[in-house]
Amino acid sequence: MATIFSRIINRELPGRFVYEDDEFVAFLTIEPMSPGHTLVVPRAEIDQWQDLPPDVHGRLMAVAQKIGRAVVTAFDAPRAGLLVAGLEVPHLHVHVFPLRELTDIGFAGVDRNPSPESLDEAQAKIIAALADG
Repeated sequence: MATIFSRIINRELPGRFVYEDDEFVAFLTIEPMSPGHTLVVPRAEIDQWQDLPPDVHGRLMAVAQKIGRAVVTAFDAPRAGLLVAGLEVPHLHVHVFPLRELTDIGFAGVDRNPSPESLDEAQAKIIAALADG
């Protein structure tokens, strides 16, 4: 059975994509730690990051870097946070988000009901930052 991320990648479920190539996609999470919280996900259904071949891991991190630079620009943040947790969905994903202070990191305070407008705005800002950068 396909993971929920595969279903999003295959457009069976909606997703707010900000980036995609042949190997990876990046889309906004529906429960952001902060506006702009983006997931970078391989198209292949790989569960654990440590199972990635080193070259694929390097390409995944290169995409995460690109998204990180975009969220810093889009949300005027001093830096981008990066987190690999992997407990929520058994499909590797890297969390990239604007980071202002250590308390910004954590799933306890996520917005469980962000407005569609706030997600649309975050998506537009990241896409624009990617286009400029």
